[in-house]
Parts: sequence; structure tokens; C-alpha cells
Amino acid sequence: MHGIPSLYRELNRVFMPDEEWTLGESLDALDDVLYGGFGVLEGAEPVRVVWADHAQSRAALGVETTREYYRAKLARPDVYAPAPAQRAIDALDAGVGETYFDLVRRVFADHENIELVLD
Repeated sequence: MHGIPSLYRELNRVFMPDEEWTLGESLDALDDVLYGGFGVLEGAEPVRVVWADHAQSRAALGVETTREYYRAKLARPDVYAPAPAQRAIDALDAGVGETYFDLVRRVFADHENIELVLD
């Protein structure tokens, strides 16, 4: 994985192989698919997801990728509220912000039926 687009290509490969549509590059979309009801997840059944090569993914979805993600939001104030994005950038600059990798892990953690294993 090399960044956010390749993350979502992999998520679509794993969770949406037989769907005619794919997840967009959105944490909300990931959250929705993890609730189940489409793709490979039927509902709230227990699921174990193994994230292979997570160290490489952590680096690819690290601070700089996350800054770019929030800068893109700042460039679209007609769509995204700029204040939360700027706060997130400020937190990253202070060394305390969540990276995109952290945000994805948090989405998984919000689903008690899904065990995310970092391999």
C-alpha cells in the first residue's frame, strides 16, 4: 500500500469483491461497510481482519499523507469545514495528531464484532 487510494483499493478488494460499486475514499464509507449488510459482511457477525505488513501501511498513511488529506479538505471550504481540518494539521505539527492510519484503526475499533489484527 502506498497511500490513501491504494488503501481503499485493498478495502474494496477484501470487503466488496462481488459488488457492482466500490467504496469511495472516505472514513465514513469504511464505517458504513463495517456495519455490514453489503459486501462480504452480512451484519454484526464476528469477523477477524488481519492487516498484513501494517508497519509499511503505518508509514504510508503517516503524518505527511495525513497532512495532505487535511490540506485537500482546506482547499474545499465549500464542502468541508476548514476549522476541524486546521485543528488536525496543528495537532500533527505539534506531534500529537492522529495519522490516517490511526483514524482507520479507530473506525475498525468502533465495531466490537470486528477484530483487527496488525501483522
